[in-house]
Amino acid sequence: MSSGIDTLCNRLSDYLTPEQVADVRRAYLFSEQAHLGQFRRNGDPYVTHPLAVAHILCDMHMDHQSLMAAMLHDVIEDTGVSKETLSADFGTDVAMLVDGVTKLTQVHFNSKAEAQAENFQKMILAMTQDVRVIVVKLADRLHNMRTLDVLTLEKRKRVARETLEIYAPIAMRLGMNDIRIEYEELGFQAIWPMRAERIRGAVLAARGNRKEMVTTLEAALSERLRSEGLSARVEGREKHLYSIYEKMREKQRNFAEIMDVYGFRVVVENVDACYRALGIVHNLYKPIPGKFKDYIAIPKTNGYQSLHTVLKGPRGVPIEVQIRSEAMDAMASNGIAAHWLYKSDGFTNTSQTRAREWMKSLLELQRNAGDSLEFIESVKVDLFPDEVYLFTPKGRIMTLPRGATPVDFAYAVHSDVGDTCVAARVDNRLAPLSLPLQTGQTVEIVTAPGARPNPGWLDFVVTSRARAKVRHFLKDQQGSESQDLGRRLLIKALSNVGSSLEALPDKTVKKVLRELGMKELDELLESIGLGNQVPQIVARRLVPEDEGILDKLFNKRNTASKGIAIRGTEGLVVSYARCCRPLPGDDIMGHLSAGRGIVIHRQKCRNISTELRTSPDKCLPLRWSDKVDREFQSELRIALTNQRGLLATIASVVTDSNANIEHISIEEKGSHHGVMQLGLLVKDRIHLAQIIKRIRVLTGVDKVIRVKA
Repeated sequence: MSSGIDTLCNRLSDYLTPEQVADVRRAYLFSEQAHLGQFRRNGDPYVTHPLAVAHILCDMHMDHQSLMAAMLHDVIEDTGVSKETLSADFGTDVAMLVDGVTKLTQVHFNSKAEAQAENFQKMILAMTQDVRVIVVKLADRLHNMRTLDVLTLEKRKRVARETLEIYAPIAMRLGMNDIRIEYEELGFQAIWPMRAERIRGAVLAARGNRKEMVTTLEAALSERLRSEGLSARVEGREKHLYSIYEKMREKQRNFAEIMDVYGFRVVVENVDACYRALGIVHNLYKPIPGKFKDYIAIPKTNGYQSLHTVLKGPRGVPIEVQIRSEAMDAMASNGIAAHWLYKSDGFTNTSQTRAREWMKSLLELQRNAGDSLEFIESVKVDLFPDEVYLFTPKGRIMTLPRGATPVDFAYAVHSDVGDTCVAARVDNRLAPLSLPLQTGQTVEIVTAPGARPNPGWLDFVVTSRARAKVRHFLKDQQGSESQDLGRRLLIKALSNVGSSLEALPDKTVKKVLRELGMKELDELLESIGLGNQVPQIVARRLVPEDEGILDKLFNKRNTASKGIAIRGTEGLVVSYARCCRPLPGDDIMGHLSAGRGIVIHRQKCRNISTELRTSPDKCLPLRWSDKVDREFQSELRIALTNQRGLLATIASVVTDSNANIEHISIEEKGSHHGVMQLGLLVKDRIHLAQIIKRIRVLTGVDKVIRVKA
């Protein structure tokens, strides 16, 4: 491996000092020793991976600390070397960078999704402290994507999908388009190899037909710019496989329509030359109205700057032209990494500024998010929609995602403006808060003291900031309102058993709270208000009037047996009505029955309808628990045509569906027809529906219905 590090050090000596190159070599030797005996799936020593990541960062001219972090990025996760050791040997900054890209391996997660979300949140928060964390991580992921072939098909697709969903948009958001494009091409190849191959073949075939036209147009543009005394580099833009596929899918266009557009990039010296070049190409070919975009005056949120125009070329072919300066071209390719690539030339990087603004918004999202899963969803929303450009009444430009509404605009201005927003004026006219805004509009927000966010806003807001702020407010509001509702419901239930909240002994309250796994009375009241606990049942627990009745109502021996099927019935004797045979997934009602505890019915059961009319105080709306681990009785009525082996076939279908048959009875309906009553044990409504679906398609089965009251 010495030749590998020697090659890297020779490349680094072009822009780093000898001392910095020596530090990178020292980090490599440490990594080589730490990973000794570890190999990649292709059989290479593991240290080849951090070395390859360092080469990618070298292409971007990243600083020596980033390169050292690249060499060491897996030692905490894979070798047991502590962060403190790295800090002592290589400095605090390097240790922080390594820790930022290290996954949480010592923490237990309930699911892969939760683990992914927590690791992503950790990386994002580290990135907000030092942007180099994400640059190292993107380089790490790029080398992993380049070596996907050695993984299993399932893992290959999982890594590729994660890259397309998260890392490619992040690279786009930070202006690192070269990396983003490679992510998309490799991900597309891994997830849909046949589609990628078909499009690649079609592109190669089309390239031969297009070659003459591309050469003609390129020569015409170059000649006209040169004749006007403008030094420019003109090059044809190749469409990437993934972008072709996305356009075909999103815009419902065929391959020929997409390939019918010719793309060119014109790179000039400075901003003035960009606008001069625009005038020249507009004189050469007529521009198509409404197809011009000035991203120099108003850059994209990732710092991207360029002039975009569409022209009608020879024989009416559309020509897309991008005009930008050399600095803008570097920024379009490398984004925030251009800061390191061009810092010695006095290069000012708009992407850096935009990236910092984005990171500030991420910190705010994290504070308002309920958990890591909600946070990652908010970030996904933020990555990376088309934009609209709007103006405040004072002329300030605001950039928002396409489809943004006045509420999104209000929260973009300030959280307090969003919270107290009551109306909006768009171009001096009153407009609904749900109106999708268009580029160029002036938006004025009308606020009112004491106004509050509306839950209905969640139906139309599109920015993650607005969504997070509204959710955060409603969560707090829901908590207090649920407590008030729970208090009122419990007071009413206690009055029915001749007691009150004030009369309850502290000892009894604490005992019931302990049994329910709660710490405070407010927690119980909120749970009642949210519908997770039944107030009548809680009241009976708090006021044990008759121990004999309680012993019949509550089954103390079975409280911790098999899991709770019905939410809020912990410790109760629960039975299921035979008249309607309720299943998880059905809307249910409980009936308090002397000696039987609580009997569960379907809400549409005729018997429970009668009870609701005669004794509504004994009827309780209930909900199934999220996790039900048991089987339930159900019954099917099957109309069938008598034929040999049909009974055995039906029994086989039920058994293959992991259900148990309790009883079978057949009633003859003439010489060739009959009705089968089939009693089953199933897990839930979905399980039963799957069985019905499989029985319904059997030859000889005329009709299958679930028996209900």
